[in-house]
Amino acid sequence: MLIVGNGKLITRHTALPFLPDGAVVLEGTRIKQVGDTATLRASFPDADYIDARGGLIMPAFINTHEHIYSAMARGLSIKGYNPKGFLDILDGQWWTIDRHLTLEQTRYSAMDTMLSCIRNGVTTIFDHHASFGHIGGSLFTIAEAAKELGVRSCLCYEVSDRDGMDKARESVMENAEFIRYALKDDTDMLAGMMGMHAQFTISDATMELAAANKPGEVGYHIHVAEGIEDLHHCLKTYGKRIVDRLMDWNILGEKTLLGHCIYINSHEMDLIKDTGTMVVHNPESNMGNACGCPPTMELVHRGVLTGLGTDGYTHDMTESYKVANVLHKHHLCDANAAWGEVPKMLFENNAAIAARYFKAPLGILKEGAAADVIVADYNPPTHLDETNINGHILFGVTGRDVVTTIANGKVLMKDREIKVADPEEIMARCREESAKLWKSING
Repeated sequence: MLIVGNGKLITRHTALPFLPDGAVVLEGTRIKQVGDTATLRASFPDADYIDARGGLIMPAFINTHEHIYSAMARGLSIKGYNPKGFLDILDGQWWTIDRHLTLEQTRYSAMDTMLSCIRNGVTTIFDHHASFGHIGGSLFTIAEAAKELGVRSCLCYEVSDRDGMDKARESVMENAEFIRYALKDDTDMLAGMMGMHAQFTISDATMELAAANKPGEVGYHIHVAEGIEDLHHCLKTYGKRIVDRLMDWNILGEKTLLGHCIYINSHEMDLIKDTGTMVVHNPESNMGNACGCPPTMELVHRGVLTGLGTDGYTHDMTESYKVANVLHKHHLCDANAAWGEVPKMLFENNAAIAARYFKAPLGILKEGAAADVIVADYNPPTHLDETNINGHILFGVTGRDVVTTIANGKVLMKDREIKVADPEEIMARCREESAKLWKSING
């Protein structure tokens, strides 16, 4: 049994949203009790104790769209790369990287990403993987890293025809095999989806193959209308908009997650809403790729379950929170935009998305919820209570303020010290493998 106490407790539970000197009792993989520190320590005198030292005690973060395969891109300069648009960025950088990834490089990309997640208080990720240089076993390799580091992971492989039908078929089968494996896993720490790149790289034949091999218990994780080129392709090739094509292939539904959704119209929003399909917004990536700003605020207002992700651009969910806040204010020329919508996406909707794949309640501190707890070193200069928590996080907290991260009842980091691995050893191996990757790309 473990108590995390002596902190400003933010529960995200309407029945008890905030305690100025709160604590949470963890027993096994679940939360046993929430209350004031003195009472809980007296009730469980033999429990181990982590002192938050007056900092914030919160539910751990959830990232609903990650890209582990991009980890070794940091600092990479690719010869001849001079993108003129989004398709050039995809082919010249990201597809070039994933075509050269070995299985070992995938493993250390996962280790680096998950260490960063732990350091930023993220304990649950939905990852969308691609490594066309080595497809078979790639999801299982990531899953092993997730088990080793203790990060809850919903994984998929990015099905695409871009490197030919043989690799598209291998990608579908990697998804199908991993999904079946994850469905048998009883830890509530692994899940699988049928991953797809984007409709403009997926033929009808591959759509049919994916549908035939996808277990019925799961949905799809696919990029939708991230660039205007995706929409133009669908209109020209199929005579329909992207979400209509996905609807025709029975891809939409409560278990399916659509990334980006920048170039969608009102009709498509209705289809997404009516089918209960999920959407994830990735603000920094959209801005960095010069793809445009999605109608995220309208999606939220329409009641579409819309979450917040990072697209691998960062592993700090507070960073995405800050960027989304200013992006939509700027885009809409409305200083009132995003104040309520973005924290709803991060703190409520990400948990609701995760609930469609994991059994234990996530993103909340209450009895019976998953024992996923973080402590942030934050000493506010102004009053903090349940009425202004989000303002404090938005303007005062970053992921690197997290000092302790607990997932599924296991302490992954305490006082900024990683407890589940040797980070220096992992980083040394990452540098070795990234050097090999860069050499294989540039010669």
